[in-house]
Amino acid sequence: MLIRVKVFPKSKKDEIIRKRENSFELRVKEKAEQGKASEKVLQILARYFEIEKNKFNLVKGGKSRSKVFEALK
Repeated sequence: MLIRVKVFPKSKKDEIIRKRENSFELRVKEKAEQGKASEKVLQILARYFEIEKNKFNLVKGGKSRSKVFEALK
């Protein structure tokens, strides 16, 4: 399953907003430096889908706000 995510770093709180079936907006408190925001995105996705975070592969958008993850089961 592919999951499209738009990340908003330096937000006031951590939250996940579902836009469509596999499309989300994630707001994270961490800054977008040294992978801190991306790590928090993985934690939030893992909690939301109830899957271990090592079961997610980043397909596209390593240094972009728009990312595509593949969830492996």
